[in-house]
Amino acid sequence: MTLRVGVILSGCGFQDGAEIHESVLTLLALDRAGAKVRCFAPNVPQARVVDHLTGKESKETRNVLVESARIARGKVEDVAKARAADLDALVLPGGFGAAFNLSDFARKGKDATVHPEVARIVREMHAAKKPIGAICIAPAVVAKVLGGSHPTLTIGNDRGTAAAIEGCGARHEDCPVESFVVDEGQRIVSTPAYMLGPDIRHVAEGIERAVRAVVGMAQAAPSPR
Repeated sequence: MTLRVGVILSGCGFQDGAEIHESVLTLLALDRAGAKVRCFAPNVPQARVVDHLTGKESKETRNVLVESARIARGKVEDVAKARAADLDALVLPGGFGAAFNLSDFARKGKDATVHPEVARIVREMHAAKKPIGAICIAPAVVAKVLGGSHPTLTIGNDRGTAAAIEGCGARHEDCPVESFVVDEGQRIVSTPAYMLGPDIRHVAEGIERAVRAVVGMAQAAPSPR
């Protein structure tokens, strides 16, 4: 059975969208696992635009779905079209886009809200007991959506971010970049990636292992066709 995995992107570029290394490493790991990937993103304006050369905010406007198409090589759909019935697993790469575009966690912390369609598909997958992978800061999105179920997640070891995640109702577990945390009961896998870094090879190891864990979960309990 070919696994169908949704990947939710949040733009293009770590300071205002999806972290490109994390997104590409996720897509590569899923392809190596033989999964069929569908990329999704919200069709909304970015919360902010950053010049990645200078690190300064720009006054220009960009669209999250359009920018995500850069990473997905044009093959990306509005997240409103994502349905748990069509997927076996879901993965959310990180980057500030997860905390600015998929949610407003970067500004509001534990009081954040999540884009309604992103929240819906995360809830649908969780209710269907289909695995969810969250990378870097993306566990904050999962924590806000599923906090009432108290999932165990990791963003590495940043105390302030961990406290905000726990304020959403989740439990935080410290984790090195090359590893990952699994909540078996909730069927959620998370890894710190560039929340810790420092290098792409370390980030790649953690993402590869986390994606393998997500794929393994999905293969162990295939969804009905």
